[in-house]
Amino acid sequence: MSNHLIVPKNITILPLPPKSPELNPVETLWRFMRENWLSNRVFKSHDDIVDHFFHAWRKLEGQPWRIMSIGKKEWADGF
Repeated sequence: MSNHLIVPKNITILPLPPKSPELNPVETLWRFMRENWLSNRVFKSHDDIVDHFFHAWRKLEGQPWRIMSIGKKEWADGF
């Protein structure tokens, strides 16, 4: 059995640096939510944190165009 990866011709493998959260779309969404809806607050309790998180997530979930624009990487358009 071969241990070599077979890459289809229509897929390009991009070498990514290790520990690069800016290249992970989920990390970009988290950063957006922190910067816009979750930062600079004093939370009353753990439940308050969870409530604010769910409110921010539902708000983002209702804005699919924002999710697409946050996750889009211009440097990846050429691939």
